[in-house]
Amino acid sequence: MTDTKDLPEARKPAAVGLLLALTLLGVFPIDVVLPSFPALSEHFQHPSSDIALSVSLFAVGIALSQLLIGPLSDAMGRKNLLLIGITVSALGATGCVLANGYGAFVFFRVVQALGCGCFVLSQALIQDLFTGREQQRLRIFLVTCGGIFISVSPLAGTGLQSWMGWRGSFLVFIALAVGVFIRASRLLPSSPAGHQPKRLALIAAYRKVCGDFSFMAYWLTSALAFSCHFSFIVISPLVLIDQLQLSPEAFSWALLGYGLAYIGGGAVATVLSTRIDPQTQIITGLCLILAAGALMLGLSSHLGLSVTTLLLPMIVCTAGTTIARAAAHTQAMNIFPKQAGTSASAGSVLIFIIGGLTSAAISLTPLDLQITLALSLIMLSLLGLGLNTLARHRHRGLLPG
Repeated sequence: MTDTKDLPEARKPAAVGLLLALTLLGVFPIDVVLPSFPALSEHFQHPSSDIALSVSLFAVGIALSQLLIGPLSDAMGRKNLLLIGITVSALGATGCVLANGYGAFVFFRVVQALGCGCFVLSQALIQDLFTGREQQRLRIFLVTCGGIFISVSPLAGTGLQSWMGWRGSFLVFIALAVGVFIRASRLLPSSPAGHQPKRLALIAAYRKVCGDFSFMAYWLTSALAFSCHFSFIVISPLVLIDQLQLSPEAFSWALLGYGLAYIGGGAVATVLSTRIDPQTQIITGLCLILAAGALMLGLSSHLGLSVTTLLLPMIVCTAGTTIARAAAHTQAMNIFPKQAGTSASAGSVLIFIIGGLTSAAISLTPLDLQITLALSLIMLSLLGLGLNTLARHRHRGLLPG
């Protein structure tokens, strides 16, 4: 049972602000620190590969944390668990700032990651605080903002590195975490009268939600769409910096321009959400991703690799990703509204695993990166369309008469 029912209408804008801050904190610890790799390597006297390992361990820590946080929030409520998670993440970031050795730094990064797993509750809070079309419009907004945050993070990280050194991103994270803690403690009400904590049944909770075909199909669709965006972000330094020889500053501005495409994608998704049903929105988004892959493949074959032939198709892909993910999230979360925490955690872990594996496979391929990315967009969108078709047919088969 949620502990955030019946939020007054006047406080909903503040709730949107809180969800936006949680979205920012969710991407901040990984993306903003990337420009500080050389400085971290020099400070701890470890190769860059070891610094990259700390990022991988951070991601693993988030995934493990989310597996537990979702069901726990359904049992004990969102507010307390969110406040605990924010506190742990801030303590972990503080430990990173004070760490004198690489081992201590990695340990506190994992502690920070375990706390950051609580940010998955933003999906559950949307389900708790908003209804009907509000949920989908808000998810479109947050997906749009999340993409922008990811895209501008290298530019922000470069600025923080120049201003405050490698500790800058951790100090800013701590300040943001403190502000969000205060805001959440004041905004989110305590458990309503008569609410009784539930017994935690972790395995049973996940068996229930993951055993539903439609639930898994919608989250997989969202994961496939997200993988298209995430894979581009991961390989973008390899293509734009290593192959096209852009400076770090020019690279950051290129990603900023790409991030602005999320605004256009979000606007289109908002219009579509009022005119067509979610299933059609998912198909529309996936078809745009398919078109982006075909466009990139054609441009690469005829014009070769350039900033334009890479970014232009990805702008189309971004619009498709925004449209498909928001609709798929809403469809998945509406299946088990009373297990919103478990549902959000299951979906988030799925998105993380598929996005990570896909991006790793693309970045490690010996083939041309642009062509590999284009083929991946085509393949992932076709898989998503197939899943959506199966989900629709299964839903129709379950309808009476």
